Amino acid sequence: MTDTTDLDARHLHGSLQDPVLGTIGFLNEVMSRHPDAISFAPGAPHPDFVQGLDPRALTDRFLRHLRTDHGLDPARAERTLYEYGPARGLINDLVARALAADQGIHAAPREIVITVGAQEAMLLTLRALCRDDRDVLAVADPCYAGIVGAARLLDIPVLPVPEGPGGIDLDRLTRHCREARAAGRRVRACYVAPDFSNPGGVRMTLAARHRLLDLAAREDLLLIEDNAYGFTAPEDDTRPGLKALDTTRRVVHVGTFAKVGFPGARVGYAVADQRVRHADGVRPLAAELADLKSMVTVNTPALSQAVVGGLLLEHGGSLTALARGKAERYRDNLARLSDALRRHLGDGMPPGVVAHRPAGGFFVRVDLPVPADLALLEVSADRYGVLWAPMRHFSLTDRGDRQIRLSCSYLDPERIETGVRRLADFLRKETGG
Repeated sequence: MTDTTDLDARHLHGSLQDPVLGTIGFLNEVMSRHPDAISFAPGAPHPDFVQGLDPRALTDRFLRHLRTDHGLDPARAERTLYEYGPARGLINDLVARALAADQGIHAAPREIVITVGAQEAMLLTLRALCRDDRDVLAVADPCYAGIVGAARLLDIPVLPVPEGPGGIDLDRLTRHCREARAAGRRVRACYVAPDFSNPGGVRMTLAARHRLLDLAAREDLLLIEDNAYGFTAPEDDTRPGLKALDTTRRVVHVGTFAKVGFPGARVGYAVADQRVRHADGVRPLAAELADLKSMVTVNTPALSQAVVGGLLLEHGGSLTALARGKAERYRDNLARLSDALRRHLGDGMPPGVVAHRPAGGFFVRVDLPVPADLALLEVSADRYGVLWAPMRHFSLTDRGDRQIRLSCSYLDPERIETGVRRLADFLRKETGG
C-alpha cells in the first residue's frame, strides 16, 4: 500500500491560518447549514434581479456593438467570445463611457483593466504597489474582509485606522504615515470606501474627501477607492467619488458589476491611470495590472464580459440606469430594517444592545453586551432561526468583538420584519447575562 502524504499546516503559507481567509466563504455558505433560518448574513444582491436575464440576448447585443462600433465582421466578432482575449479586457470602452457619464471619472480605455470581480482588482493593485514588507497598507477599521485577505496573501502588513461617523480618521492616518516613515517604512496605500462602507455604512462629506486627497498628496500615498455601494445613494443626493475629484492621479478606483448587474458573471474593473516610468517609455498602471493578471487569471472570461457589456448597452451605456431599480429596492430594504430594529430593540432589551443607523448601503451594525462569536451565532440559528455576521470578521482590533452585522440586501420586506422579530427574541433571552 502506498503511503499518502500529509502536509503540516506550519509549513504552508501563513495566510492559511488567518481567520480572515474564511470570512467570505463563511458568509456565502452559512445559509446552507441553516436553510430554514432567516439570514441577515450575506451582502449578496437580491435574487429577483437576476430573474429574466437572458445571457444569449445580452451577448448578441454586445456582438452587434463589436460589429457596428468596432467594425468587426460577424465571424471575427463571434470569435471574441471563444478566445482568451486580451488581459486588459474587452469592454473597457463601454466601462470608460459609463464612468465618464455617470460618475465624472474620465479615463481612457487603456487606463482600465477588466478583472474577475473587484476582488481580483484589489489583489492586482496591492501586488503592483507594494514592493516589499516595508510597504504598508492602511485600511479603515472596520473594513471589508476581502482587502485584508488579499494583503495577507501577499504578505503586506496591514495597519488599521479607526472609522468614525464621518469616515476614516484622517488625523490618525496622518500620524500613522509619519510614524511609519520614522521607522523606515511607508504607508504605500490606503483602502477606503467613501460611500456607505462595508460594514460601517458611513459616508464621507465632500470636505472630508478633499482633505483625504490633500493628505494623500502631502504624505505621498495612493488611495484605493472601493465604490461597490455608492449606487444606492438617491440620484438627487450623489457626491463625487474620490476618483472624480482626483487631479493628481492619487486614486486607483475599483468597481464591480456584481451588485448592479450580474453577480455570477464575476466582472469588475480597476481604473488605474497613474503613469509608470520605464527605461523605454511610460505606461499607465492599468497596463502593469494587466501584465500581473496574465499570470493570475490570464483574462476575464469573454462570455462574462459580453453579458455585462450587453447589460450596459441595453441601459443606454449608463451604470445609473442599470442600477436605478436595484438602488430603490435596497434603499427601501435598509429603511425597513432600520425601522424594524427601532421598533423591536426597545423595551426589555438587555443594556448595551444598540443599533447603529447607517448613512446608506446594505448593512446595519448592532452592539451587544456579550461577545458575538460563532458559538453565539449557532445558538441564534438553531434556537431562533436567524443568522447574522460577527463583526470580528471585519475588524483588525477588538472593536468588533461585541457587534454583529445585518445585511438587508438579500431579503424581502416580510422576511426582514420576521427576521428582526426573531433577532429581538434571541437578544432578549440570550445576551442579558
